[in-house]
Amino acid sequence: MGLFTNNDDAMVKKDDDLKRGKALPTRAPWAPSSTPRTPPRKTIKRLAIVLVVGFFVYLFIRNLPPMDGQVRRDYRHPRYGDRKPPGKQPGPMPKMKPPPPERPPEKPVIKDIPSEKSPAVTSPSTVAAAVSARAYDGPIYFRKLAATLQAIESSTSGYSAVNKNVLFAAASLKSASVLLPMACKMGTELRNYVHFALMGGSEIDLEELRAVNGIDESCQIIFHDARPDYAATSTISRLETCASRGLYHIYKYMHPQVLFLDASGAEEHYFLDGIRKQADASGVPVIDLAKNAYSRLSWMTKLDASSLAAWNRVSIDILIHAPPGGSGSLIRLLRSLSAADFSAGPTPHLTIELPNDIDRATTEFLRDFSWPPVRAHSPSNVRQLTLRHRIYRTRLTEEESSVRLLESFWPAVPRYSHVLVLSPNVQLSPGFYHYLKFTLLEYLYSTASLLQSWDSRLLGISLDLPTTTLLDNSKSFAPPAAKPLKQAKDAKKPSLASQTPSSTPFLWQAPNSNAMLYLGTKWTELHSLVSNTIEHQHSTQSPSTFFTAKTVSKRYPSWLEHAMRLARAKGYFALYPSEATARYLATTHNELFKAPEEYEKELRQDDGAGEEIRLTSGPLLETVKLLGFDEMPIVNWEGKETGLERLDGGAGEFVREFRKAIGGRCETWEGPDVGERLKIEDLFCLRGE
Repeated sequence: MGLFTNNDDAMVKKDDDLKRGKALPTRAPWAPSSTPRTPPRKTIKRLAIVLVVGFFVYLFIRNLPPMDGQVRRDYRHPRYGDRKPPGKQPGPMPKMKPPPPERPPEKPVIKDIPSEKSPAVTSPSTVAAAVSARAYDGPIYFRKLAATLQAIESSTSGYSAVNKNVLFAAASLKSASVLLPMACKMGTELRNYVHFALMGGSEIDLEELRAVNGIDESCQIIFHDARPDYAATSTISRLETCASRGLYHIYKYMHPQVLFLDASGAEEHYFLDGIRKQADASGVPVIDLAKNAYSRLSWMTKLDASSLAAWNRVSIDILIHAPPGGSGSLIRLLRSLSAADFSAGPTPHLTIELPNDIDRATTEFLRDFSWPPVRAHSPSNVRQLTLRHRIYRTRLTEEESSVRLLESFWPAVPRYSHVLVLSPNVQLSPGFYHYLKFTLLEYLYSTASLLQSWDSRLLGISLDLPTTTLLDNSKSFAPPAAKPLKQAKDAKKPSLASQTPSSTPFLWQAPNSNAMLYLGTKWTELHSLVSNTIEHQHSTQSPSTFFTAKTVSKRYPSWLEHAMRLARAKGYFALYPSEATARYLATTHNELFKAPEEYEKELRQDDGAGEEIRLTSGPLLETVKLLGFDEMPIVNWEGKETGLERLDGGAGEFVREFRKAIGGRCETWEGPDVGERLKIEDLFCLRGE
């Protein structure tokens, strides 16, 4: 039986017919009429309301303010307002109309929305001069920067954190004229990709800037316009933010290894504040070029990006051990130090180890001695001098003398902290520090040295050129001749053809105690060698003659014997200057020679007499040739020319003799015999204990 009966079906059908009849009104048959019909009054009223509402909606939409820096558009035609902001306006800051067009621009545009705005510079004179003209503080657009950054990203490996990009940046046109000659000279060396970024509020065209400063295509400089829109009328705080954000975008595309800024006082303060803040956040090293940097530091243009990145990280200490009664020599050395040019970096810390008996002349001189020198660039004016006065002893032993020297310095960061050991008999030239930093950066931190691992063999850099004898004072010595000239692949590469036979730098396995910079990593090894040697000798009743026999004359301090053992065991060598360069660096005076305190009773006063180099004044760096390690002769500790294989062979033989003299646990030792893997502990067979 279904849910519905027949009667029910009939009722439903009738009800449905009634409803459908009510929903469809009946119409009279159509008949033409001669008179037009008048629309009802309600229809006219509704049309009027729609028109009024539509008019108000149109006015509302047309007068909407732009959102997030976007200009409103008439969708029938693109509208481009005047790009120049209005002049001085009273009352609140007027809303500007940045002009991005409706269609995509032909060149990419960098729009910057920094997370927070930098504080404005509060210099009264700067603000007062800019109040009327500098009023714009709107959104930041770098309209010319994106195109040049995207163009160099792949061609200069800008996407990589390690590359050859160096950046010069300026906001002041005076500063630009200071930096551009340095950038041009660096570009012509073809060791780096040199970039110049113009920032700040100037309106000069880049082509005009190049023409005014004599920069042409031969300079090999890549220019970037990193100025924002409305730069000439932007507020000081906006320009500071733009400097910071501009470097932010440059870093993303370029990853510069170093940033050069003008520190002569001509640069805009807002620019320096903004760009230094971002450089610090991005980890970009900053080199401040002081006044006359082009004439005094032109040699830095020959360094590659890897070397320049280490510019601020390198530190050098100076260490002097004064013997008793040697006032004349010490005073002469300190005067030559005071006359030196330290514009290549912070003035080194100076430590003077004084004997127990200080003569009156030395006492009076040190009373008025100032370090750093008054004329030296020292922003903090911190005293960088340490005087150590030894307590009375009858006479130093060899062991005490070595310990005293090695305890006088310790590198905080061995990779970058180094020490220059000076004998009081030395006199230095004014330009010695420039040579030290130049060669140190090139031969320890350059890409070429790091790739070839030659830097791991470098014990130090000598300022003193040996004159007549070897370190044992028994055989004559003459600097080696230059290597035969190879076919040059690069016309810019220094040629050896014009050098005289003895005017080439060379690598010698022998260390130096007169004037030599010891690398921090090697100093720590020397410290470990002396410490373990002393411990072994104290624990052995009869030390082997291996440790008592001397290969270094007693004209030199006892610690030099340990330095010689280190060089022989590890196959190290020191860089010595050419004869032409040595005359501009240092000379060792022998007329006031004083024997080391531990040997003074064994040597006569005239035992130190000998030939000396006469210092010459002039353009030091013109004599320096940046030869590769493989282009310089190598001399072993005995004064004979050799090669790396024979140097390593001699090192392996020396290590075996060393371990044989140690005896005991070394008889069954199977550790490394030579090379970088060899540690000082391996010489004493201590590893793993």
